[in-house]
Amino acid sequence: MQKVRCKIMTQVDMVQVDELVREIARALVDEPAAVAVESVNREENTVLKLRVAAPDVGKVIGKQGRTARSVRTILSAVSMKLHHRYTLDILEEDDEV
Repeated sequence: MQKVRCKIMTQVDMVQVDELVREIARALVDEPAAVAVESVNREENTVLKLRVAAPDVGKVIGKQGRTARSVRTILSAVSMKLHHRYTLDILEEDDEV
């Protein structure tokens, strides 16, 4: 029988993932002060809601969604390491969701 190592998610891990997404987005946009990341914790996953200014949405998404896909790939790697699933929603600054 093989032992399975499991790591318990801590509040520090969640804050670091939020900060990671925030810093990536700030590096991509023209208005870094408008970048905000809100995390919504659920039982099996955490949804990260990334808010940017309206003119910067295209920069965060990228051509054919490549930039957004790359950020989601990074989140997937983090999810594997922390044994907790993260998903990313990209919102405009004035979206109410």
